[in-house]
Amino acid sequence: MNTERTLVILKPDVMARGITGEIISRFETLGLKIVAMKMFMADNERSAEHYKKDDEWLLKKGKQLAEQLKLNLTKDEEFKAQARKTILNPLVKDLQISPVVAMIMEGHKAVSLVKKHVGPTNPEDAAPGTIRGDYSQDSYLLANTLSRPVLTIIHCTDDPKESEREINLWFKKEEIIDWIKPDEQIHFRRGN
Repeated sequence: MNTERTLVILKPDVMARGITGEIISRFETLGLKIVAMKMFMADNERSAEHYKKDDEWLLKKGKQLAEQLKLNLTKDEEFKAQARKTILNPLVKDLQISPVVAMIMEGHKAVSLVKKHVGPTNPEDAAPGTIRGDYSQDSYLLANTLSRPVLTIIHCTDDPKESEREINLWFKKEEIIDWIKPDEQIHFRRGN
């Protein structure tokens, strides 16, 4: 069995809409196990570290933004600054507008399973049946028009190494509980 752990953050929009329990139950019905969970106000330092991106990512996104917004940028540093200003800084701020719920999910191929059920980052591309497809009707066009981040409502990652980094950022080791869920023995035919 390929057991993995992944971080899930239910963003402020989930809390504001009162759909926290609905979303958590969707993960539980998949057979995933919650090994840590807490509600808190995200601070600026951790939020910024959470959304920290490398120069390659900043340059790529900055160039895309310059093209979409028809900005007259020519230098790599200008592209990277635009990506920070337009994408990362608003994401950091948005994560802090009200409480969030962070969870560590554990299970067989948990990273890819969570990502599949959350759906693509762009809610317009998210199929019905995914969390983003069922609970978000936002778009990049609307978000850009209103100068705010797209409301993805939930955070998850699609990379096991990134999941590990994020788990270590948001949770202390003693907050993570190792336990055997009763249905694991039956579902995965594990011995006592």
